[in-house]
Amino acid sequence: MAKDPVCGMNVDAKNSLSLQKNGTRYYFCGQHCLNSFARQQSVDTAEISHCSGTHNLKWYRNKIFLVAAGLGVLTAASYGIPFLTPFRKALFMYFSVIWWAILLGLFLGGVIDYFIPREYISKILARREKSTVFHAVILGFFMSLCSHGILALAIQLHKKGASTSAVVAFLLASPWANLPLTFMLIGFFGLTQALYIILCAIIVAVITGLVYQWLESRNLVEINQNGLHPDADVSILKDIQRRVRHYRLTKAQILHDLKGICQGAVALSNMVLWWILIGVGLASFAGAYIPEHIFQQYMGPSFSGMLVTLLAATVIEVCSEGSSPLAFEIFRQTGALGNSFVFLMAGVATDYTEIGLLWHNVGRKTALWLPVITVPQVMFWGILANVIF
Repeated sequence: MAKDPVCGMNVDAKNSLSLQKNGTRYYFCGQHCLNSFARQQSVDTAEISHCSGTHNLKWYRNKIFLVAAGLGVLTAASYGIPFLTPFRKALFMYFSVIWWAILLGLFLGGVIDYFIPREYISKILARREKSTVFHAVILGFFMSLCSHGILALAIQLHKKGASTSAVVAFLLASPWANLPLTFMLIGFFGLTQALYIILCAIIVAVITGLVYQWLESRNLVEINQNGLHPDADVSILKDIQRRVRHYRLTKAQILHDLKGICQGAVALSNMVLWWILIGVGLASFAGAYIPEHIFQQYMGPSFSGMLVTLLAATVIEVCSEGSSPLAFEIFRQTGALGNSFVFLMAGVATDYTEIGLLWHNVGRKTALWLPVITVPQVMFWGILANVIF
């Protein structure tokens, strides 16, 4: 399997679009990612047309269709099989809670993808200053990729010159403090609890980034030896001013922008929507068939329950959007917001995919320090949440 250099998704090289540059062939999940890569690498349209490979996957092999079809079959079967009735009711309950958040999140993700160039991000994160950590967290908030897509982007930023501390802070903030997922968490937990999760995720990302800066200053983690990206000399403010100055509010321009936003939203949905469906499906099964006393006994608002939740988050390999429904099911069954927070954040801090990518692309010391620094913070904020809420 090849990996899309833009979104980080695994793609079948035989059934995906491709583009060759400087002797290297890159494979893409769809036309949107190919065009984004071409813009970043200054590849002209003629070369794209010449180098594009086979067509996209057939609609019946699309992951969203496959997962949705599976849920649809189970739902339809539930009208004839009483055993599946609780699953159908739980599934409908979840979608009634978050449908608006999913649509709003995808739309905002399309806006961000269309209007915010990634060159801004690589420029800001390449600075060797303490403020870079805060900038990394803020930029993470405006990213609209799932955690697996964020991994690919973070590694790209490191190759462009972003400091180790900035990469780690960006990596921690993006999955849970990003704008589209904010609405999804609000849909599940309500405004107050969702803001607690998001703010604590930001605090963990900032503290971890600052600790990594301290470790960098003492050569206790790897120092990024990559040179700054050539666009580092470009003024973001001047570029924004130029874009505003040349923007013309016409019907044709509005239609063009809406088309770009929709393309970005569709590309985002291809990355995250099937994960959301998987997460909702798993949460519906858990809510329908796992007795409440099991949650209370093993994942209740106690320190031992939090350790069990931490272990579950470490083992379960689900994208951030898929983890949200599972975290809400823990909260719904136990009332322990802290355990839900631990499930969400520890899944990023202890995820073997994330640690493995850091190990191979940034350095083993950077990878090993990640759970050491983050897990105690996650446990602290989880315990505090159980005390407050």
